[in-house]
Amino acid sequence: MKRSDLYQLIVFFSLSLQSYSQVDNTDSTFAAIDTLNQDIGLFSSDEILNLSLRFDLTEYMRKKPKEEYMKAILTYHISEKDSLNKEIKLRSRGISRNNICSFPPISLNFKKSDMKSPEMKKVDKVKLVTHCKSGNEEYLFKEYLIYKLYNVLTDFSFNVRLVKIDYISTAKNQKIIRSYAFLIEPLNILADRTKAVPVESLAISGKNIISEMLDRMTIFNYMIGNTDWSLAGQHNLKVLSVIDSDNPGLGAVVPYDFDYAGLVNAHYAVPTEGLGLENVRQRRFLGYCRSDEQYVKALIEFSENKAEFYRIINDFTYLNDKDKKYMIAYLDEFYKMLEKDFLIPALLRECKD
Repeated sequence: MKRSDLYQLIVFFSLSLQSYSQVDNTDSTFAAIDTLNQDIGLFSSDEILNLSLRFDLTEYMRKKPKEEYMKAILTYHISEKDSLNKEIKLRSRGISRNNICSFPPISLNFKKSDMKSPEMKKVDKVKLVTHCKSGNEEYLFKEYLIYKLYNVLTDFSFNVRLVKIDYISTAKNQKIIRSYAFLIEPLNILADRTKAVPVESLAISGKNIISEMLDRMTIFNYMIGNTDWSLAGQHNLKVLSVIDSDNPGLGAVVPYDFDYAGLVNAHYAVPTEGLGLENVRQRRFLGYCRSDEQYVKALIEFSENKAEFYRIINDFTYLNDKDKKYMIAYLDEFYKMLEKDFLIPALLRECKD
């Protein structure tokens, strides 16, 4: 564990000098440094975090509470002997996954008064993307990798942090579920680091978005086979007003929730209605019509970053070789179209005026 990574968690959970015990109740003491020379963000490292969540697991899986919060203890395991605890609240979140999954995604709620870090004072909720059902971790890993791929293209993208986590029931049976999850950067933090302001209006169209950013987002979603998004109502994307932009009056767009993408190919994913697609592996371009020259310009960064995309997937140790080969083969379809000059005609056939 790097010292800087430890500082991240101290900043994030605002932990003061205290003594705590691990999940196995082995007593240990850890002196936390409560002053830092600089703030280090939780999402600045790819090192996996080891966490535990103690709450009424049976009640959560039965009710999937979306309105009322449940009390919980979040534990960060520093080493085999040392750990740090934080009292929080949590509830389920999401729409489709909340209905489909036996273990839906979680919203972690921290007390704002506990947040000493300037970057975290504006945030009290953090999204935790969980496994859908036992044995479905590969879907989670693939979605995590999609966020990492989009990070390559632009800073206007949600950072994510992989977590190894124990969900420990406070009920009598002391049920424990061991799995993986990932944290999604809060919107306020993304807005601060990109010098932007979230736009709440739902009356957004392509005319309101910087064309370069819009084209990047629509082509990326085409590449990964994702049609589960729309500007109308900001479905699975956020719009930001960029401060000191060269395009005054226009915003940036940031996509999220990629579990319905063909690149993930989750067993529960279905194509967006009205598109006439048989399955989520079929691509459909939902972007706006541009000239050939504009598409050529937009596709340069996709061509230049092909090797980096493939490296990110191949170097990810938590995904098995079979799933890596699937992801690479799926992206190969996109790149073969690009390299054989078939891609732009395909975009022009399906684009919106």
